[in-house]
Amino acid sequence: MQIQKNVFFCFALLSPFAIFAKESMHKDNMENKVYTYKHPYPSVTVDCVIFGFDGASLQVLLIERGAEPFKGCWAFPGGFLNMDESAAEGAMRELEEETGLTGAYMEQFHTYSAPDRDPRERVITIAHYALVRTSEVRPGDDASRARWFSLNEVPPLAFDHARILKDALTRLRERIHFHPVAFGLLPKEFTMKELRSLYEAVFCVSFDHRSFGGRMLRTGLLVKVAPASGHKSSVYRFDAEKYEELRRNGIFPEF
Repeated sequence: MQIQKNVFFCFALLSPFAIFAKESMHKDNMENKVYTYKHPYPSVTVDCVIFGFDGASLQVLLIERGAEPFKGCWAFPGGFLNMDESAAEGAMRELEEETGLTGAYMEQFHTYSAPDRDPRERVITIAHYALVRTSEVRPGDDASRARWFSLNEVPPLAFDHARILKDALTRLRERIHFHPVAFGLLPKEFTMKELRSLYEAVFCVSFDHRSFGGRMLRTGLLVKVAPASGHKSSVYRFDAEKYEELRRNGIFPEF
């Protein structure tokens, strides 16, 4: 009888701690449930359309896929997002891995979410395009699988990348009219002919050299520089500081 009383007494003393432990476990479980979802969710990737200019044609950097699906096909540099990075950070990481560049112009332009766009699983991709100077590109570790293609020589692409390329080119053509993004594709010092050739490559049309040159000079953003020895054509550079000053004053030149 005495033993039973002692056991009851000990249980009475311990019960508050048992209740506290039970409540603590319940609380932990509830907190875990906040971050646990029963419904299926998609994976997220980034794809990067990297444009370059070789002086005559607009080019795009493609990677030959080494694994299924679409093994042996060409695709844009891209990959799954890391858990600790934003879409922009993921795209910049892919750009740096493939080109060695960190400060190139980059813009997010569309999200692709068709349920069947990737045969492996449900994958949503956030697409960006980047403009780089090909002379500054340092190929990444898988350079043997990377290659520049002119737009009229692009091979069949994996996934829905043909649509992504078309949309990226449309966005570039829109931006180039009202933003000085084209200068990210040219050397820092360039001739008017090089600038005109770039615009002709982007829009697939020919421009009269006099009217084109006059329009560009009227922006007031091209600074004439001393040409290199033996260079007969006038050489210019883009005045980024003056452009930013105009923007701050609400003036947006057309290019």
